[in-house]
Amino acid sequence: MNVRRRLIPTAALTAVTALGIGTLSACSGDTAEAAGTGKFDVVASFYPMAFLAEQIGGTHVHVTSLTSPGQEPHDLEISPKQIALLQDSDAVLYLKNLQPSVDDAVAQSPVKTKVDAAALTTLEKHGNEVGGHAASHDSAKNEELAGLDPHIWLDPVRYAQVAQGVGKAFEKADPKHAADYEKNTATLVKKLNGLDKQFKDGLAGTKTKVFITTHAAFGYLAERYGLTEEAITGLDPDSEPSAARVKDLENMARADGVSTVFYETLVSDKTARTIAGDAGLKTDVLDPVEGITAKSRGKDYFSVQEANLKALQQALGAK
Repeated sequence: MNVRRRLIPTAALTAVTALGIGTLSACSGDTAEAAGTGKFDVVASFYPMAFLAEQIGGTHVHVTSLTSPGQEPHDLEISPKQIALLQDSDAVLYLKNLQPSVDDAVAQSPVKTKVDAAALTTLEKHGNEVGGHAASHDSAKNEELAGLDPHIWLDPVRYAQVAQGVGKAFEKADPKHAADYEKNTATLVKKLNGLDKQFKDGLAGTKTKVFITTHAAFGYLAERYGLTEEAITGLDPDSEPSAARVKDLENMARADGVSTVFYETLVSDKTARTIAGDAGLKTDVLDPVEGITAKSRGKDYFSVQEANLKALQQALGAK
């Protein structure tokens, strides 16, 4: 992903000392909570990482997410309290290149166990269009192709690979509970393998293989199940599409029998609805599972992904 690196200001780091680690407490407006809980304290960068830590760690871990429910993870600016929290935690689980301020804070933190999910699986370069579809625009010129797509958790197979790496990291960092971490990891991987089979079977016989989304979050999922994602914008959910891109999408929708433009829960649906209205298409939610909120179609990663599968089946005309 092409993202501008934003270094943690010196003032913010100085503020950490002024705060004092022992003064940290949970509050409704901040995700920083007290470390030193008597458990294996894990700081997770955003929901998919927190979910892994909770599922693998079970009762032995205390997990705090740096990204609040409903907050767009790409936009996170880490606070002095959260920097302090990192310093007093046992481990941090994050996804490098998704949240620049987190990357900077982790790099400067003395926390002993730093687990980068991006290093536990393979990443690819993705632009507006992912799959095998020949779009009429020149995607090679898309600046997003210069970066790697971080949305690995939406592919159950890659997410399982990350889970296995996280489990091993927890076993090494907290050896007295290693057996439980190993067991919990195996249980989670089995569930992810089951989800993979649900997607594989559920999307095997669709009338069309092309779907339109607001931003390119579903490239790995599309490739895994033989689909093509056409994104209105690139990997950045806040970027605006060009007039040429909008025209291409409308032409492509007619040619490929696309019925639906998908939008997501944490960003505005205005652009998706405008394009859908102009092209005579429907709109629906396809959730990138970046955070669970009251608007989410499900209560955790698995239930939201199952809702995504149903939405894709309906839009693609599954048999």
